[in-house]
Amino acid sequence: MSPGAAAAKDGGAATGAASTQPEAAAEPRAVGYRRVMLKISGEALMGDQGYGLHPPTVQRIAEEVKSVHDLGVEICMVIGGGNIFRGLAGSAQGMERTTADYMGMLATVMNALAMQSALESLGVYTRVISAIPMDQVCEPYIRRRAVRHLEKKRVVIFAAGTGNPYFTTDTAATLRASEMACEAIFKGTKVDGVYDRDPLRHPDAKRYDRVSYDEVLARNLKVMDASAIALARDNNLPIIVFSLDEPGGFAGILRGEGRATRVHGQP
Repeated sequence: MSPGAAAAKDGGAATGAASTQPEAAAEPRAVGYRRVMLKISGEALMGDQGYGLHPPTVQRIAEEVKSVHDLGVEICMVIGGGNIFRGLAGSAQGMERTTADYMGMLATVMNALAMQSALESLGVYTRVISAIPMDQVCEPYIRRRAVRHLEKKRVVIFAAGTGNPYFTTDTAATLRASEMACEAIFKGTKVDGVYDRDPLRHPDAKRYDRVSYDEVLARNLKVMDASAIALARDNNLPIIVFSLDEPGGFAGILRGEGRATRVHGQP
């Protein structure tokens, strides 16, 4: 072998050896959760409108979900229906409560389908699973099937609440999170945590970094309804409240960045 060929061989070996070293960018990003529930209100989908769906806002939230999905986190979602119809509001105007609640459940299905369309336009496989059977548009709720979808890295959107009147989508989110063995519920809001009063109306409102379930109930803090908080407490399921309006906020919170309030068992 000529010296030139030997040098070329040695150089190739050195290059090959260098290429086997892991690059820093290839290292997995630190995320503290394997499977989570994202709960958002229906109002979050209407943007600056007073009613209905605002497609650019739906798309923006879908991109936030995709950024977390790309980190390898399994995601469940529950979306409220208040941007279309709110059962309590209908009941307050004289409508029979059970009928009003069922109408609100149907509104959540519409929002779930809109989010599914936005996610799949980004290449994220998604399944909508309804507590009220409507086979033509989504799957019925079967726990084992839902778990399998998550294991296949599909985003699962639970619609129609619990399928029962008198229960909110907050309670539905906590119930499904418990059934799916989620490690936490992430509640996306317009503010960066839990306050003792509405910070948009009261600049001097006190913000909590950490708060216990019992304190939320005792002080009537507006995190979730009492049934949802009690269910989360009974199953030791932490609730992380963060701002969904902050770009990249969902992924950042999962990586331990940004501002959020953690509701858990210890004050």
